Amino acid sequence: MTDALADKLAHLPTQPGVYQHKDADGTVIYVGKAKNLRSRVRSYFQEGRPREAKTEALVKKIADVEVIVTDTEAESLLLEDNLIKRLKPRYNVLLKDDKSYPFICVKNERFPRVFPTRKVRKDGSLYFGPYTDAKAMKLVLKTIKDLFKLRSCSLNLNPAAIEAGKYQPCLDYHIQRCAAPCVGYETEAHYNGTIEQIKTLLNGKTRELTDLLKDEMQRLAAEKKFEEAAEYRDRLRAIETYAQKQKVVTDPEVDRDLFALALDREADAGVGVLFKVREGKIIGRTHKILRGIEGVEDGELLQRTVEAYYANAQFYPNEVYLASELAEPSAVEELLRDKKGRKVEVRTPQRGEKVDLMNMVEANARLLLSEWKLQQEKREEDRIPRSVLSLQRDLRLKNPPRRIECFDISHLGGTGTVASCVVFQDGRPRKSDYRTYKIRTVESGKPDDFQSMREVVERRYARLLEENGPWPDLVIIDGGKGQLSSAVESLRRVDVYGKFPVVGLAKRLEEVFVPGESGSTMIPRTSSSLRLIQRVRDEAHRFAVTAQRKQRRIKDLRSELLDIPGVGAKTAKKLLTQLGSVKAVKAASEDEIAAVTGPAVARAIRQHYDTPDEKPEAD
Repeated sequence: MTDALADKLAHLPTQPGVYQHKDADGTVIYVGKAKNLRSRVRSYFQEGRPREAKTEALVKKIADVEVIVTDTEAESLLLEDNLIKRLKPRYNVLLKDDKSYPFICVKNERFPRVFPTRKVRKDGSLYFGPYTDAKAMKLVLKTIKDLFKLRSCSLNLNPAAIEAGKYQPCLDYHIQRCAAPCVGYETEAHYNGTIEQIKTLLNGKTRELTDLLKDEMQRLAAEKKFEEAAEYRDRLRAIETYAQKQKVVTDPEVDRDLFALALDREADAGVGVLFKVREGKIIGRTHKILRGIEGVEDGELLQRTVEAYYANAQFYPNEVYLASELAEPSAVEELLRDKKGRKVEVRTPQRGEKVDLMNMVEANARLLLSEWKLQQEKREEDRIPRSVLSLQRDLRLKNPPRRIECFDISHLGGTGTVASCVVFQDGRPRKSDYRTYKIRTVESGKPDDFQSMREVVERRYARLLEENGPWPDLVIIDGGKGQLSSAVESLRRVDVYGKFPVVGLAKRLEEVFVPGESGSTMIPRTSSSLRLIQRVRDEAHRFAVTAQRKQRRIKDLRSELLDIPGVGAKTAKKLLTQLGSVKAVKAASEDEIAAVTGPAVARAIRQHYDTPDEKPEAD
């Protein structure tokens, strides 16, 4: 921990708020909330505190902390949710829809339209859903269409256009599907009253809507407006038909939300499920896929699921039932109280019918997780190239080698030794994951490919062990038995041998060596797997040679700077790193150089380049 970070931790506020952990590059790698920022943030750095591997890796990367103070814990919950969605930090649990489910949109406009959509925009419109059951959504839309006279056009119904008679009634008006607000036949106030009834229906409050419609029907009948009263009678019948198709599961007096989880720790994934119960009837189900759950307790995962939903909800129930306890229930309770305007009961049922109800929700969560895993497996099978499957077959591997890492060593007469590690994902180079290593343990001028291989393999997988992957499905060592044995030795040393298969590839006859087997494996020359291995090996060789040449070129350039009095190896390196090239150093002003080296050395450099070379005079 740096002194600056330690000083910042010592002066953190004790109010509620959100904290953001950042790495050395300033990238936000984790976002969290806390009732007491100082206590929570400092807990990450307490010595001797037991931590999961994922948290351990996170703490090692924290270089800075930024906090945002909020007035309440509920506000911090909302801010945390927004930051996670926007920044997508590496170490946070991410919740995603398994696919793009539809919503019902009530458009933010004069005389709002109601229509299905898969895109949620922040334009002030209301979105109800998502609907995982398309049939259920279509039933709701059909009920709305049968009940209410809404416009379906996208005309700009501003007052000036209506008064000017810009529009004419369309077919919907003549077949009594629309009341023609476009020509002023329906007032905005009356239309908005209809929209309020639709919102009530979409929130599952059929009984409340029925009572409203009955009162209006009776009022119209008393005023002898029998045709209008008949319209309300037809609406009542349609709502009753719609309500009968909803499953009754509990006390009709209470609105409840039911949350449960199903987790697969090996797959590092899970499903969070919500059942919406309104007036005792299930009106819908929604779920989110949880990714990156390693090291996160069940209570925290359920907490994240519940918080993410209520951070953007448009309706808040009287009760919330949970299949298990939340990690920090107070934040959810405070948020619900603020949104609802009164206390919302948050419970974990222990006995009776309510436990049976939660068992049903959990069963649905397990079913959804199984379906998602099957879909993932199918997608993976569909995406795996034939060459990768051929390599699995030819090397008799347990799993397809979708991620392959290959190592090669390059040097020039034993000097400037460089190792490369290239990565192929599904048979294609993944250049963002390529790495080069300057070999430190081999004396310059004395080439030792075996020791170089030991060093680079140990450094590579000690780092991956610290960061917990991503792990390869196959490691290829460019070389014969000697290089392979050196690599295996290092894998054993960092205690990852056996976590993934490793083979050696000899240039002679393209022999493949496997640890523990005396002979080599010959892959058929016509096999696509051999061509894949050769491409991986050739790319590792090219990358190593390129890195070695670049290092040698930098060394040659640095040697030119070393000819200048007062410039040492460290100064030359700083000049090349910050100014980019010897040419840039030559062109830089004394002040620009002084910003890197100091005034005395800058003066010597400018004097060196500004002094013309002495040439012998002509006879």
